[in-house]
Amino acid sequence: MTHLKTLTVAAGLMAGTALSAQAQELHFIMCGGEVRPADQAVIDKFQADNAGVTVKMEAVEWGTCQDKSMQLAAAGDPPDVAYMGSRTLRQLANNDLIVPVTFTPEEEAAYQPGVLKTVTNGGQYWGIPHAFSTKALYINCAVVEAAGAECKAPATWPELIALAKTVTDNTDAAGIGIAGKDFDNTMHMFLDFLYSNGGKVYNDDGTPALDSQQTRETLQLYADLLPYMQSGPTEWERDQMKDLFNDGQIAMYVSGPWGEGQHKEKVPTQIVAPVPAGPSGPSGTILITDSLAVFKGTGNEELAIKLAKALTSGEAQYDLDSTWGLTPILQYEKIGIADPYYTKGNWPIFVAGISTGGPEPMVEDFKALQAVFTNMIQGIMLGEGSVDELVTQAGVELAAVR
Repeated sequence: MTHLKTLTVAAGLMAGTALSAQAQELHFIMCGGEVRPADQAVIDKFQADNAGVTVKMEAVEWGTCQDKSMQLAAAGDPPDVAYMGSRTLRQLANNDLIVPVTFTPEEEAAYQPGVLKTVTNGGQYWGIPHAFSTKALYINCAVVEAAGAECKAPATWPELIALAKTVTDNTDAAGIGIAGKDFDNTMHMFLDFLYSNGGKVYNDDGTPALDSQQTRETLQLYADLLPYMQSGPTEWERDQMKDLFNDGQIAMYVSGPWGEGQHKEKVPTQIVAPVPAGPSGPSGTILITDSLAVFKGTGNEELAIKLAKALTSGEAQYDLDSTWGLTPILQYEKIGIADPYYTKGNWPIFVAGISTGGPEPMVEDFKALQAVFTNMIQGIMLGEGSVDELVTQAGVELAAVR
C-alpha cells in the first residue's frame, strides 16, 4: 500500500545533516467522471491549510466507479475516501472496509430531516452525505389543456388517475409516464408513491415491512394507471421519460429538481407539484444521497474524515448544492445563510417532501433488492398476478435480501 509516503528532502549542507519532511497523499476516488469546481476549491484550501498533504483526485465514471472502490478495498489497497452512492455503505460496513463517522449534535441538527437515515445502519453513521435529491410530479400543461382539462396539480391518487384518463381519452398522448424497466429508478419511482402513502420497505429495527396494506394500495395505483401509461412501460426507465414529456407524448411523470431545466425549452408551460398523496399517508418522496465514505486500513482515516467534513461543511456544501441544482442537504438558515436558493421558485416543493419521505433502502445486495421491486411492478404491468399475490411474493423475496 502507498497511502503514506515519506519523502527525504535535502535541506542544504547544514553540518552535513539532511532534514526529512513527511508528506501524506490521500487517494480520493470521485464517482461521476469529473471533479466539480465547488469540491476542487475546498480541496485546494485543504492542501494549503495542511502542509505536506496532497490529495490525488481520480474521477471515474459511475458505471465502474463504485465497483472499483470496493475492489481496491477488498484487495487491501483501498482509496482513502470515495464519493459513492449511499446504498453501498451497508455492504462496505458489513465487510469491515470503511470506518464509522461521528457527528456533533450541532452537525446532526443542521441536516434536513431524514437525510442521515440514508447513511445509517446498525445504529451508526457510515458516510457523510454530499449530494441529495427528492422528487416531484411534472405536468405538461399544453398536453393537459389539449385534453380539455384545467392544468391543475392532482393532490390525491384518485385525482391523478382521473387526470391521466382524461388525457389518454382525449389526446394522442399518454396520461402518465411510469418506469417499468429492469433498472434502479423503476424501484425509485415506485418508492416515491409508496412513501406518499405512509409505506415502508424496512421497519426501524431492520425487519422487512413491504408486505403491507400501503404497498398493496401503491401497486393497485399502478394497476389503475396502467391503461393510461406510455406504451410498453416495462421497456422504459425514468430518465427516458424526459424525452416523452418534452415531445408531448406523456402529460405527467415524476423526476428530480433537474427536470425543470431539462424541459423548459420544449415545455414552456409546466407545473411542478408534490407527488400526490395516497389513501394512507401524506405526500412524500424517496430520499437519495451520495456520500463520502472513508476507508479502513489506510493509516490516514482521521485526515480523510477531516477532508470529508471540509467538503460537506456549510458554505462549501451550499456552493455545491446551489450550483449543481440539488435538494439542500443542510438547513442553511441555521448556519447563517440568508435567503437561500431553495426558498425561491419551485424549490419549496422539493424541500417539503423531505420530512415525510423515506430513504433509499441500504442493503448488501442491491441487485437483489431491485429485483424484488422489478418483479412486483412488472408482474402487475404484464398481468402475471393479482396485487395481493404479487405483494405477498415481494415480501417473501425481500426477507431473503441481505
